[in-house]
Amino acid sequence: MAPDTPSDETKSQAIRNGQYAIRLPEVKGLEQDEEWCEVLENEDWKRIRFHDYDVIYNRPGLYESLFYDRLECCSPERVVQQLKEVMEDHPDSPEDLKVLDLGAGNGMVGEELKGAGVEKVVGVDIIPEARTAALRDRPEVYEDYVVTDMTDIPEPVEEKLREQGLNCLSTVAALGFGDIPAAAFLNALDLIDTPGWIMFNIKEDFLDDRDEAGFSGLIHKLCDDGIIRMEAYRRYPHRLNVAGKPLHYVAVVATKRRDVPDDYRGL
Repeated sequence: MAPDTPSDETKSQAIRNGQYAIRLPEVKGLEQDEEWCEVLENEDWKRIRFHDYDVIYNRPGLYESLFYDRLECCSPERVVQQLKEVMEDHPDSPEDLKVLDLGAGNGMVGEELKGAGVEKVVGVDIIPEARTAALRDRPEVYEDYVVTDMTDIPEPVEEKLREQGLNCLSTVAALGFGDIPAAAFLNALDLIDTPGWIMFNIKEDFLDDRDEAGFSGLIHKLCDDGIIRMEAYRRYPHRLNVAGKPLHYVAVVATKRRDVPDDYRGL
């Protein structure tokens, strides 16, 4: 396809962000996990689905160019800032934290955490391309970076993570849509020392009573059973969708008050 000829669905003008020329589709009714763009490569336009993270991470700078420059994503800075503000009212400080960064991707959240003064950040992601991108683009951020499936953690990996003395769970722009299911979030929470800290964001739909992904029920149960305590809960625009409309997420900061009971397994 010639570079000046958009596909039938792509009418928007190509905009160059950094080293990439990117154009977005003008298609109505796309769900968030169906969104895609076209990127100019070698004089051809390549269609890339937003949730094909392995494809995006293999192109240095494309994730930042697409989501942060073009679609104005602000979540890493926003959620970390909220954690800092909450901790000002507690005896703990960011310097005391040893963070498990779940769904760490290419390290943008880890970079914000280190910038806030966090002592240690350990990354976890399910795809090896994420680890490769983080070590390529932000080699000083992670003390360790583990590639594993958090819904079924191999015993040696679990032991390795527990030995880190982690006291904070972070997961930003990663929950829902099948990327990190509720079971993986719960297993990660179980790895955090008690007392500990939790910061995450999630699309507001997943905290609705009609949510079928399990997050709404899990978060309510964790609160009702006194395992976590909400410290801050704020709705905000996470990024724009391909049509230029804001996608609203909820940023949550909580404290872990009790260990996760054994009977939570299998929820």
